[in-house]
Amino acid sequence: MTSFHFHYTPSGHGRARLGEIHTPHGVIKTPAFIFCATKASIKGVTPSMMKEAHTQIILSNTYHLFLQPGADIVEKAGGLHKFMGWNGPMLTDSGGFQIFSLGHGSVSSEVKGKRTNLRPKTLLKITEEGATFRSYMDGKIHLLTPEKSIETQVKLGADLIVSFDECTPFHVDKNYTARSMRMSHRWGMRSLTAFNDLNTQGSQRLYGIIQGGVYEDLRKESCDFVNTHAFFGHAIGGSLGADKAQMYDVVEMTAKELDPSRPIHLLGIGGVKDIFKGVAQGIDTFDCVHPTRLARHGGALVKTENNTVKGRDHINLNNGWCKNDHTPIEPDCACSTCTHFSKAYLHHLLKAQELLAHTLITAHNVFFMNRLMEAVREALASNALDRIYPTWVND
Repeated sequence: MTSFHFHYTPSGHGRARLGEIHTPHGVIKTPAFIFCATKASIKGVTPSMMKEAHTQIILSNTYHLFLQPGADIVEKAGGLHKFMGWNGPMLTDSGGFQIFSLGHGSVSSEVKGKRTNLRPKTLLKITEEGATFRSYMDGKIHLLTPEKSIETQVKLGADLIVSFDECTPFHVDKNYTARSMRMSHRWGMRSLTAFNDLNTQGSQRLYGIIQGGVYEDLRKESCDFVNTHAFFGHAIGGSLGADKAQMYDVVEMTAKELDPSRPIHLLGIGGVKDIFKGVAQGIDTFDCVHPTRLARHGGALVKTENNTVKGRDHINLNNGWCKNDHTPIEPDCACSTCTHFSKAYLHHLLKAQELLAHTLITAHNVFFMNRLMEAVREALASNALDRIYPTWVND
C-alpha cells in the first residue's frame, strides 16, 4: 500500500507552493480542486466522466451518508471507492458543517451577506457530548459525536478524513466563538483518539480543523492547537466573514500561522477568484459545490475573454442571446461538451428541460476547474501567477 506523505516546493509568489499529497489511491498534485460528491455521487455525471475531465480527488459528506444508506452498508460494499466506482483519492468531511448549516444557514449565504434561512431548523442541541439533530429524511433524532463521526468516516473508507467540529456562524459574538472553538479543540482531541484506535490498517489520515471566526487571536490559538497535535493536514473552517474582502483577510491571517509541512485545505470555498487568492496564501486544496451547482442552473464557467460581465466567472446559457450562438462554450476548451455541442444546443436543452443539459454543462465545468488548476500549477512553476490572473478572473 502506498504510504501517505506530503511534500512541497515554494514558489516565487508569496506563500504559494507546488506540492504532492500521496495516498493509497493516487497522488494529488497541488494546488488542487476537490469536487463534491455529497451523497457518493457527482450530480449528473459518472466517475468515468470525472476521470476523463482530469479530476484528481472528490469528497463525500459524512452527515448525508450517515443517514442514507448508512456507513455499515458502504463498509460491506468495500468502502466508498468500490461502492460508487471511484478509483482515486477521496476525502470525507466530518458532518460538523451540517451543525452549522442546519442550525444557522450556509457559508455561501454569509459571504453574500444573506444570513437568514427559511428552512426548518433540524439542529436540536449542541453539548460537550456532541450535536443532537432531527433527520431531514424521517424525523428520527440522532446524536453525532466526535467518536461517531470518526467511526462513520473510517467505515466509509476515504483516504483523507476530518475531525469533528462546530462550524460557528458570523452573527455570534466573540465569546460564543471562543467557547465553541475550544470545544471543537476538545472534540478534535477525541477525534484523534478515536482515529488512532480505529485506523488499524493505516489506510486513512486525519485533518484537524481550524476555527476562531473572524478574530485573529482566536485563529492563532486554533492554529497553535492543530500545529501541536498529530494531524496529517490542516482544514480551515468556520465563519470567514461577511463578505469576500473579509474572507480573504481571514484566510491570510490563518494560513500564515499553520505548519507548512502539512497540506492546507480551505473548506467550502472555490470560486475562480477565490482560488487565486487562496493559492497566494499557501492553500493547497479547495472544495466547493460551485462548479456542479452552477451547471444545474445553466451556468457555464468561462475565462475572462469569454465573459463580459464583471465580477462573474460564468455565462448563463438560459439567456436569449445563446439561442442562435452555434459556437462552443469556449473555443479553446477540449472538454467533451465543447468538442461536440454548441451554446445554442445547450440553450435548447435547458429550455426543453432535458436532463442532458445538466450533464453536458457539468462536464464542461469540471473540465474547466481542472484546467484552471493545471494552469495555476504551471504558472507557479514559472513564477507567473500574476500574469495569468487576468486571463481567468473578470474583475
